[in-house]
Amino acid sequence: MNSKYCLGIVFLLPLMATAQSIRDKANFIDAENKFYQQIEQSTEMFRKGQPSSGKKTLKMDFSSRDIPKSIDEFKTVWSGKPVSQGATNTCWSFSTTSFYESEVKRISGLDVRLSEQYIVYYETIHKARQFVRTRGASLFDEGSETNAVARMAKMYGMAPLEAYSGLRPGQQFLDHTSMFEEMKKYLASVKSSAAWDEQVVESTIRSILNHYMGPVPTSIDYKGKKISPMQYMKDVLKIDPDNYVDFMSLMEKPYWKQAEYDVPDNWWNSDVYYNVPLDVFMSIIDNSVKKGYSIAVGGDVSETGIYGTVGVAVVPTYDIPSAYIDESARQMRFSNGSTTDDHAVHLVGWAERKDGTWYLIKDSGSGAHNNPYAKGYYFYHSDYVKLKMMSFTIHRDAVKEVLDKF
Repeated sequence: MNSKYCLGIVFLLPLMATAQSIRDKANFIDAENKFYQQIEQSTEMFRKGQPSSGKKTLKMDFSSRDIPKSIDEFKTVWSGKPVSQGATNTCWSFSTTSFYESEVKRISGLDVRLSEQYIVYYETIHKARQFVRTRGASLFDEGSETNAVARMAKMYGMAPLEAYSGLRPGQQFLDHTSMFEEMKKYLASVKSSAAWDEQVVESTIRSILNHYMGPVPTSIDYKGKKISPMQYMKDVLKIDPDNYVDFMSLMEKPYWKQAEYDVPDNWWNSDVYYNVPLDVFMSIIDNSVKKGYSIAVGGDVSETGIYGTVGVAVVPTYDIPSAYIDESARQMRFSNGSTTDDHAVHLVGWAERKDGTWYLIKDSGSGAHNNPYAKGYYFYHSDYVKLKMMSFTIHRDAVKEVLDKF
């Protein structure tokens, strides 16, 4: 045997031993989401006494892992209290609106609660317009991306929650199920009859939105004066949507170029994402949160290593050992569809532990509200972010040196 190959094996053995030193196991458990059952009950979708399907869900056995058990373990960036997105798929707006609340606090010192549904309202109208313009080829659904918030805010400003909640009188949790069913049924009829009148379609979509959510405000009451949502964003919140940039890390596009994030929820084909190598992607997250910047992050939360009842997200060794998580492993999962773009969250803190870096994640999804240690939060290990979280929105001041390379 050639000596250079022997030398390679000698160096490889310690790496393999380290990578395999922890062996995670998985179990089938009864699928439950107690917080979502509360949402279902409140929205009259849950039937009391409904028998369990008996189907079990494969989840990692976390008993051998030393996981965080308190927010107090984390150093944090200011953020508002966790809220629920209810029975909607508008995590993109909840996470990024929370992100902008943190930005307002950082920039102006104001403690505000902003309206997620103000942005959702206008985003839905723009989806309907695109559906008409593409003759039904564009996706019309609840999902979108974190950078959609800046896009809508640039055109329509922002509103405080007290000005527009999107809730009907007596409604505890948001529920867009019937609303989107009605809009999709209407747009299907538009397509089948080729009734491509954009003004008529927009008017109809607005009427449906107004019925379920109420009309959006055209003015904001602020300190005894009426101002526009645009004035509120610029003069009160001190937010400039042009100051926010978006990053991804995918081998399928050239690094150090701006490119399109090719997922269904990027329905308007945004190509403004700065594509960087994975080590740069992770270093931005690490350095930025430690400098006081929070981050709106999007990616995949459908893995066996993420479980709300435990409150953590990790990558099990039976999926891939930590030492082997790299650009190729990340890209392979994105290319074969095992990594999807299905959720957005707000990264608001970090902790250094003996097993690496952990991030504090504020999450509007129901799973996080089952966390026994911190309702409305997850604790993400950095490996999970490295492998499964695909894009993020951040203030450009946090990434000046990186942007200079483009």
